[in-house]
Amino acid sequence: MVAQKAGTAAAHHTKKYKNFKVDPRHKPQMVRFTGYEAGTIVVDPRNHFLYLVVSPFRARRYGVGVGKAGLRFKGVASIERKAKWPSWRPTDNMIRREPRKYARYAKGVPGGPNNPLGARALYLYRGGRDTYYRIHGTTQPDTIGRSVSNGCIRMVNDHVIDLYERVPLGTKVVVI
Repeated sequence: MVAQKAGTAAAHHTKKYKNFKVDPRHKPQMVRFTGYEAGTIVVDPRNHFLYLVVSPFRARRYGVGVGKAGLRFKGVASIERKAKWPSWRPTDNMIRREPRKYARYAKGVPGGPNNPLGARALYLYRGGRDTYYRIHGTTQPDTIGRSVSNGCIRMVNDHVIDLYERVPLGTKVVVI
């Protein structure tokens, strides 16, 4: 049922990628995975995978795009907010780093199919404070499996919708 909902909700994303095919290794799949408690999300940026641990020996694996060198989140956080078709605003650091690219979005971009956060966003907090890092969908699915973002963890819209439905607020996220 989740996959069916995901397909219809994210079908509205940018037409540019209408015929885009996800690399089979980046599609959600069950894999052998140990070392973390069930319910934990583990992100392996070096290999471009996110794991949702479902048992002591199994996890649901998704392909992800991650932050460029020097812009990655690392450590432990928790999901303290979730949003469907979230609005987006570049951080002040993004605007300072690349004003020609981001200054025009300083007032924000409303949620919807052309929003950089895609169909869903899971907001990472540490110590009760927003880290400004997200696990979110993307309007650029060809970036999955690459290190290209400003630090967030990108997923294909259908995949982030699937993950969003599977995890509650308070879920522990470990970025190794």
